[in-house]
Amino acid sequence: MPLFKEKNIEPPLAERMRPNDFDEFVGQKHIVGKGKILRQVIENDQLFSMIFWGPPGSGKTTLAKIITEKTNSHFIYFSAVDVSTKEIKKVIQEAKSRLKAYQQRTILFLDEIHRFNKAQQAIFLPYVEDGSIILIASTTENPSFEVISPLLSRCRVFVLKSLNQDELKKIIKRALLDKDKGFGKEKIEIKDEIINFLAESANGDARIALNTLELAVKIAPKNKNNFKIINQKIIEEVIQKKTLIYDKKGEEHYNLISAFIKSLRGSDPDAALYWLARMLEAGEDPEFIARRMIIFASEDIGNANPTALVVVVAAAQALQFVGLPEAQLNLAQAATYLAKAPKSNASYLALLRAQEDVKKYGNLPVPLHLRNAPTKLMKDLGYGKNYQYPHNFPQSKVKQEYLPKELKGKKYYQENR
Repeated sequence: MPLFKEKNIEPPLAERMRPNDFDEFVGQKHIVGKGKILRQVIENDQLFSMIFWGPPGSGKTTLAKIITEKTNSHFIYFSAVDVSTKEIKKVIQEAKSRLKAYQQRTILFLDEIHRFNKAQQAIFLPYVEDGSIILIASTTENPSFEVISPLLSRCRVFVLKSLNQDELKKIIKRALLDKDKGFGKEKIEIKDEIINFLAESANGDARIALNTLELAVKIAPKNKNNFKIINQKIIEEVIQKKTLIYDKKGEEHYNLISAFIKSLRGSDPDAALYWLARMLEAGEDPEFIARRMIIFASEDIGNANPTALVVVVAAAQALQFVGLPEAQLNLAQAATYLAKAPKSNASYLALLRAQEDVKKYGNLPVPLHLRNAPTKLMKDLGYGKNYQYPHNFPQSKVKQEYLPKELKGKKYYQENR
């Protein structure tokens, strides 16, 4: 006789709420919206080998589940974490036999393909090539670096994006209202601002949002009316860290980036690092930070240290290559370099002065000697006449006027600033 009575274990909320159809699927409209190619091939059961590339919780595995519901093919799911090449080869042989005997295709879904090395990935090549299997793989890493080129060339890559806050709120509310798979039968009190807070804390990951909600419901105290009360403190307790309140479209967004830029301008690397850390911890878009630093390099440093622009552009490119969290180091390096660099806003002020004259004088004609003369008529009209080619003179310099006559002698750029 067993010591403990067996109990049916309910799947996690994130698994229970996983959609079976596009009508329930949230996000990724750019690839699964009505009329989009991925949705069409799935609904028409005309699949080809493909790779889903996107951040955690963006819907890669959910799309695989929808495929199982929509296709007439035999479907097999594997995770690269716990499957051996021996098992893969066995399944492929079974797929070939199934195709030959019953004319039924096999879809092999491999989660986290980036965990397979090159030799393991190469196993799929001949079978994807001859159509023995349809490979659908998912990865959170850049396929350009993590998937071998021959396999990559045989698969279509679909890029999934992090879910935005509105999409996450929709998923959370659905879980709270669903009586069959969610908490629709329970008495739960959660204010809209707490749902917003939970969505923001999930950082674009639907799985985090639902896992957090599920544990919050379990530990939430009940009031006198037997309602479970979920507040911000409970959400923070579940997440196990103090989540920074940060509205990417609101005042705090602008306050923090302003403090960051002013710290760079004030040559304070320590303050710049603090505000950078605040933004990254709160989930700010790192590309937004990189763009602002690129602007700063020309606006506030300029030719006082032209290398500053090179450094920050390299950091922005590094962000594209490696992504977060590692790219935080690249952003930090660029920020400290910008803070310590000598400052000059001469180029910025010069541009403003030139723009003022453009507005004041309008479309002043280009001096004839500066115009190109590709035709005889233009030459006869004096286009290019008396233009002095600088390279024909010592040190490639010659004194001639390059501005319209109305602006003769104007000095916009002042290097002494």
